[in-house]
Amino acid sequence: DLLDSVLRFQEGDRVSGGGAPRLRAMAVSEVEGLNLAPDPVGELSVHTADRLGQRCLTTRRPVLVSRMTRADFAVIAPSRESSDIMRRAGVHSYLAVPLIARGVLLGLADFVRAGHRAPFNRTDVALAMELASKAAVCIDNARLYGRERDHVVTLQRALLPRSSPSTPGLAVTSCYDPAADPAAVGGDWFDVVALPSGRTALMVGDVMGRGLAAAATMGRLRTVARTLMALDIAPERLLARLDLAARDLEEDQVATCLCAVYDPYGNTFRIASAGHPPPLLTGPDGAVSFLDVPAGAPLGTGVIPYDPVERPVPELSRLTLYTDGLIRSRTADLGTQLERLREAVGGGVPEDGTECRAVAERVGGDRSDDAIVLAALARPLGPECDVYVRALPPDGKAAGQARTAVREQLERWGLQELVDTTELVVSELVGNALRYGNAPGELRLLRHERLSVEVSDSGPDLPQIQHADVSDESGRGLQLINMMCRRWGSCRTPDGKVVWAEQDLPVRAGAPGPS
Repeated sequence: DLLDSVLRFQEGDRVSGGGAPRLRAMAVSEVEGLNLAPDPVGELSVHTADRLGQRCLTTRRPVLVSRMTRADFAVIAPSRESSDIMRRAGVHSYLAVPLIARGVLLGLADFVRAGHRAPFNRTDVALAMELASKAAVCIDNARLYGRERDHVVTLQRALLPRSSPSTPGLAVTSCYDPAADPAAVGGDWFDVVALPSGRTALMVGDVMGRGLAAAATMGRLRTVARTLMALDIAPERLLARLDLAARDLEEDQVATCLCAVYDPYGNTFRIASAGHPPPLLTGPDGAVSFLDVPAGAPLGTGVIPYDPVERPVPELSRLTLYTDGLIRSRTADLGTQLERLREAVGGGVPEDGTECRAVAERVGGDRSDDAIVLAALARPLGPECDVYVRALPPDGKAAGQARTAVREQLERWGLQELVDTTELVVSELVGNALRYGNAPGELRLLRHERLSVEVSDSGPDLPQIQHADVSDESGRGLQLINMMCRRWGSCRTPDGKVVWAEQDLPVRAGAPGPS
């Protein structure tokens, strides 16, 4: 019988004396044909204050009853019925020994003898104590390993995203499947990052290590990646900067990573890989193929740059990213596992939010590593979401054309309340692009949970709010945007940069406000 706390990988009981804690029957062995009605395996075992098992637990000493009397059956058997069964079976001797390892009380083991067997004696007590000591060490090792795995998995889950952000044009699902071996858990991560104007970044990675150190490194890399993604949405440059960050970590660990940025305008994925397994693309017809993405070197090795691949995809296509724990096997080669994964992805996975779990279960095998699956389905923008894109001329006409486009488009969307503010915002963004960004390139409006305005240019420098004196004639544009909008920002793109600003949508009668 083991303590309930031990079965939950907790500390057990280090304090002697007091009431005995709850125990659960874990194993029973009987002589064939001798049914003594013991506590059912897996159920709580009965050790009331008057029972000898209670004395064994509280004193942490063996209890020996060489010759049992009628009164002894009542304090040994778990019930009156069991007492009668034991007496009819001829039980005549009882022995209970505590299970103790490293000073921790784990439970107890008790023994009975019946029929013509000799009663227990002091030699039997010594043998039982030796067996109990060895068994307790094995049980405590299992407890410690289980606790270590529980801690690592808890840390791992805490460092992974708990929910996905809004992803216009994408239906994203994910699952994390920890390894059974506590020594194999630790380094896998994924992330879904909302980017300006409806773009979405998908990332999966794997730190080459195990245990708490790998989980901690994973958390640091994921935090750095999210920060960098807010400044640069080109996946190849993100990986180059992550490589520098990985080399600065004191653990001197390397990691693989794959980053894909989806743009709902044009339905394109821009993908770059740092030594990570290739993603799979499932077409609307169900055909599945591995995308040919240059692998690059793992993060932390210092071998850069990384080569991106840009791939337009039709609607209802699905991109599946994963970590190598999904395909690692002791018995099958890599090619066989990749083919098994391709068949699993193309096997008609459900579209109810359980796609990733279905893929992991179908691959199956003898996995010895934790695994992550991340799937993104390209779908049409819903009626509550729309994107408007317009190219702007590289001269002074750009501001007027941008204001006109904003006014007309917002009126089509029924957002007349935001016309004046948005016209002023777009004028400032276009003016900054003309002055500092080598002329504006493109105006983009996104109506989703909020209204987003974005102007791109080919300039390399990201704008910052300036401290303008009373006598200054310029330098207040971003201050105005900062006051009038919910938030604003800028980030680099493969062709330059974008500056964007977001406003809350007006609350309609009977409609919930913005979250």
